[in-house]
Amino acid sequence: MATPETKTQWQYLEKRPHRWQQQLYIKGRKQKAFTIWMDMLVNELTPEEVAENKELPLAAVHEAIEYCQTHQELLHQEANLERRHLEEKGISLEPKIIH
Repeated sequence: MATPETKTQWQYLEKRPHRWQQQLYIKGRKQKAFTIWMDMLVNELTPEEVAENKELPLAAVHEAIEYCQTHQELLHQEANLERRHLEEKGISLEPKIIH
C-alpha cells in the first residue's frame, strides 16, 4: 500500500480550494473522500455497496479508502479544527435531549 509520501497522484481524488482544508474530494462531486469512507464504516457497507449507492466506480471507492487510511492524522486535525470553528460560532454539536 502506498504511503502519503509515495503516492502523489490520485485518479479519482482532487484537492479543492479552501481556506484551511486540505483533504481530497471525489473528482466531479461535492463529496469528500472522508465522507465516502465514513458512510461505509458507519453503515457497515462493503465498498461494492458504497459504489452502487453513490454511483461511483468501485476503484474510486477503493481510492477514497486508501487515501483516508493513509491520511488519518490530517483528517483528525481538520475535524478538530472544524469542531472548534463551529463551537466558536455557537453551534453545538452535541445531541439535544428532549424531556
